[in-house]
Amino acid sequence: MAVNFPLPTPFKLKPVPGIQLGYAEAGIKKPNRKDLLVLKLAPTATVAGVFTTNRFCAAPVQLSKAHLAQAASSGKPIAALVINTGNANAGTGEAGMANAQATCDALAKLLGCDASQVLPFSTGVILEPLPVDKLVAGLPLAIANLTENNWFSAAQSIMTTDTLPKAASRTITIAGKKVTLTGISKGAGMIRPNMATMLGFVACDAKVPQALLDKMVKEAADASFNCITIDGDTSTNDSFMLIATGAGELEVSSADSDEYQALAAAVTWLSQELAQLIVRDGEGATKFITISIEQGRDAEECRKIAYAIAHSPLVKTAFFASDPNLGRILAAIGYAGVADLDVSKIDLYLDDVWVAKQGGRNPDYREEDGKRVMQQSEIGVRVMLARGDARAQVWTCDLSHEYVSINADYRS
Repeated sequence: MAVNFPLPTPFKLKPVPGIQLGYAEAGIKKPNRKDLLVLKLAPTATVAGVFTTNRFCAAPVQLSKAHLAQAASSGKPIAALVINTGNANAGTGEAGMANAQATCDALAKLLGCDASQVLPFSTGVILEPLPVDKLVAGLPLAIANLTENNWFSAAQSIMTTDTLPKAASRTITIAGKKVTLTGISKGAGMIRPNMATMLGFVACDAKVPQALLDKMVKEAADASFNCITIDGDTSTNDSFMLIATGAGELEVSSADSDEYQALAAAVTWLSQELAQLIVRDGEGATKFITISIEQGRDAEECRKIAYAIAHSPLVKTAFFASDPNLGRILAAIGYAGVADLDVSKIDLYLDDVWVAKQGGRNPDYREEDGKRVMQQSEIGVRVMLARGDARAQVWTCDLSHEYVSINADYRS
């Protein structure tokens, strides 16, 4: 039931020089489905990432963070990423760490690199042991079909409750040099990232030093995956990785350069598209909602208010029912935690409809106008705080009967 979802097609996804992708059907949770993915990187590649802030972060998250730190100190670059779906390997204790390490060991042996040069990722059911034997058994097949053109299959290989694969691509010219960017993401539920989404991977063929890539991935995450929510739950496995393969002509040497600014903007654009695809494919979603908070004192208070609206079950169910019970939005603004907020100055718009004026119902507002907007599949909510120049934007969806059904039956 994805909302205005632009289905990616394989021929529109550009291969990125310096990265190959291979997949397999390992039977990790269910037979006859792509559930294992390997990304093999050129030795010139740099890799940066941001991860979940959930204290119950999964074993592969812990190991990936450790391996990234080790790569930075040893000078040995990350050589490969391995991703499985069907099992999160989270809440699995020491055995989970051992299984994540065994995955890295097995892939490293097949590729001829150190285990510390492999980053593992998992997604799926929490608190269940990873069937590492099945995963390891599937690695040779994934390696056998490594190719630069496997982005569509890669997007399929990391899906869980997603109804559609999420992928996007872009080719741009910076300083006269062609740059290719392609990325994939997955997620449909347990989405309220404090850093990224459940899983996201973006690659470009530029040459970018580690320190600059670290900066770029954080900027991109903050403007994209950190601006989405479906149900307010932060996953144990959230990971967003940015890869610069170094196989292209563009070289970025300074954060102050025009080249950095142009590449960072392109990475952010692609990340926003992938993040919005997650919301459009939210579990049971029928509406795609953009919440914009403007005229705030700072971005933090704007985000607080945006997320209060986006997380409210009462607001989200009203959107599902196309019911302009818009006082629920005012209530969410009021409890967002901005203590000195002067509600007598607040204006609220629903797309082009001016609903609340200076903290009360706009005398010219007609409920049939609100109903008209609420019946749309794409809706904009705009709140004017009249206390500064800061702004923030969050993308979310409605809350339907189907969301409850999907999550009630998730493990069956």
